[in-house]
Amino acid sequence: MGALDECPYDLELDNEMKFVGGVRRGFEEVHETLAVEEAVKVLLQGLGEDFEREGLRKTPLRVARALREGTRGYMQKVKDIVESALFPETGFVTRVGHAGGAGGLVLVRDLDLFSYCESCLLPFQVKCHIGYVPCGQRVVGLSKLSRVAEVFAKRLQDPYRLADDICSALQNGIKPAGAAVILKCHHIHFPNLGSAAFRNSNHNGWVTILVKSGSGVFLDKSAEAWSEFLSLLRFKEVEDIYSTCSDKNKSWCPCRTFCKMGEPDPSMLRAVFSILGSIGEDPLRKELVETPACFINWMMNFKSCDLDLKLNEYPRMKMDSKILNRDSVQSEMSLPFWSQCEHHLLPFYGIVHIGYFVSEHYGSNPVGKSLLQSVVHFYGFKLQVQERLTRQIAETVSLFLGEDVIVVVEASHTCMMSRGIEKLCTTTATIALLGRFSTDSSARAKFLQMIPSSGSA
Repeated sequence: MGALDECPYDLELDNEMKFVGGVRRGFEEVHETLAVEEAVKVLLQGLGEDFEREGLRKTPLRVARALREGTRGYMQKVKDIVESALFPETGFVTRVGHAGGAGGLVLVRDLDLFSYCESCLLPFQVKCHIGYVPCGQRVVGLSKLSRVAEVFAKRLQDPYRLADDICSALQNGIKPAGAAVILKCHHIHFPNLGSAAFRNSNHNGWVTILVKSGSGVFLDKSAEAWSEFLSLLRFKEVEDIYSTCSDKNKSWCPCRTFCKMGEPDPSMLRAVFSILGSIGEDPLRKELVETPACFINWMMNFKSCDLDLKLNEYPRMKMDSKILNRDSVQSEMSLPFWSQCEHHLLPFYGIVHIGYFVSEHYGSNPVGKSLLQSVVHFYGFKLQVQERLTRQIAETVSLFLGEDVIVVVEASHTCMMSRGIEKLCTTTATIALLGRFSTDSSARAKFLQMIPSSGSA
């Protein structure tokens, strides 16, 4: 993200201080953080970037801090959370409860979490539903179910293992008659640069998977407990597909099939290896063996030069403003883009809307949608901030469409999901105005009303 993201966060970064265990100490003194910062500098150099330039100077520290926050689950223990929140309550055996309860299923729905994919190190969203059947005359505080789920989500994860980890921890910590977990996970899906999907505006930007795990009375997939669990979820309009969750043997990470860029740079591989160790993981764990190469292959797509050639294939046809129909606002809506936030090295993606005045001499679109899409991709597949991306698109298309141009970019930023604010499903919008659109409020309003309501990022 750009300027919207700078103020409170950078103020803290400028001070470079934090409180640890009640003691004020410099953030740079944390050895693991320093190791991650140095590794990020190596990655930036591998992309051909200068990490001392404005916009990237604080990126290594931002990335290090976000990773430490997003993987803090390695430093937490479920036992410490659960043991302090167990309360006496008659459970499953007698079906009689105190405090107005009936001793049956306890369910917490719609927990919003995020985790980092162990295959590619990109964050993914999680909608989590947790249930258990009390036993042994004790229950756990409901808020602790969310805390337990977060401990395991704040680690490098795979959806299947995440569900199993949460379920196993509850079974061992609460000793219920059974525990059950259902997760709906969304992983960002960038198209391959050479593929047809790259220029397909209908490309689905997410891969979605449903997984479940059960213990005790939930071990039997046809058990009454599962029926009750799923019925309660359907009261919240959860899809029937929950009853047939995904197969554990199927790979889910779309980056595993992302285009290969050749052998990764050895120094970049060592950098990612260092990051894995610094956050508390074992880089030699079998599930992580291919992760450094996968992450680097994905990042190197933002160093591609192929798009420069595509942009230069088209003639530049600047319009004659004297023959423009000044009342005819034309538009090209919902052009998809994918990009990489230069502040956090995390993806953001969305759609671009372009408006302009057009002459009858040139027709409704004098250059064609393909050129406009090429411009969007040209500036998208770089280390970017949304504000700059919007301005660059506007200035470039004005060479083809004339000086009166308006560009609106709607985007979702994974850094908003995986950093401290942890806001899922939020979107941002930026606007660039050139020529008449910068002074004519009625022209702006006319274009903004043309943007489809379903076209949000």
